Amino acid sequence: MTARVERLVTSGQFALDGGTWDVDNNVWLVGDDHDVVVIDAAHDADAIAEAVGDRRLTAIVCTHAHNDHIDAAPALAARTGAPVHLHAADRPLWKHTHPEREPDADLTDGQVVRVAGVLTVLHTPGHTPGGVCLYAPDLESVFTGDTLFAGGPGATGRSYSHFPTLVDSIRDRVLSLPPGTVVRTGHGETTTIGAEAPYLDAWIARGH
Repeated sequence: MTARVERLVTSGQFALDGGTWDVDNNVWLVGDDHDVVVIDAAHDADAIAEAVGDRRLTAIVCTHAHNDHIDAAPALAARTGAPVHLHAADRPLWKHTHPEREPDADLTDGQVVRVAGVLTVLHTPGHTPGGVCLYAPDLESVFTGDTLFAGGPGATGRSYSHFPTLVDSIRDRVLSLPPGTVVRTGHGETTTIGAEAPYLDAWIARGH
């Protein structure tokens, strides 16, 4: 069965450090006609469950634990029975949103999530301590959450973030992927590794 990528855009609020912002999030579904993984269960469990349809949801994978990427994860897990996966370094941040419900499993660097092909976990701290990207070579895609966007790195001016660490993650783990790799981001439009790589020095000069 041929694997495919689907995008669902959901809307809600991002809240941290006493501020709130209206946001649109990309929820990515990776799989085939039978099995699927959800990357970042944002805002609307009903809409995500509808997109999953009658397929088996094998995992809910969180690129990081900012509330706008995980707020619908427990409800989606309860509805489908799928486990929630998060890097252990982001568990303190997760507790800001879900103090009564722990993730089900820890993501680790190099771990492989299998669904109609493979997603390889790349630990890319900086935006958050436990931020990860998910590389799907068979789909020529990397799911970057808020690590890398079209136009530059994710924000680092808030709690739990560190710009030099994020730059190192992007340089060493993300921009080293093949240039034709499609960057499927947590917000906004897709880009490619080749389109973003030439601007690394400019991002460093710009700072956070």
